[in-house]
Amino acid sequence: MNKLKQTFLLFFGLLSTNIAFAQAEMADSFRADGKIYVVVAIILIILLGVFLYLFFLDKKVRKLEDQFNERHQTK
Repeated sequence: MNKLKQTFLLFFGLLSTNIAFAQAEMADSFRADGKIYVVVAIILIILLGVFLYLFFLDKKVRKLEDQFNERHQTK
């Protein structure tokens, strides 16, 4: 069993190193072409959208909680 664990750890360690190297090459090519700014801008737009959605969803839930609490306090 110990030998099997070592084999898996070695395999996944080598695999993750290759993936990291490939991603570094891709990032370098994006940086060289000036496309990295487009990638960063898209990521920021997506994150901003997610945060805004969560913010407005929180406001709606808070409003519903207040309405729920008001109805149950009066009874």
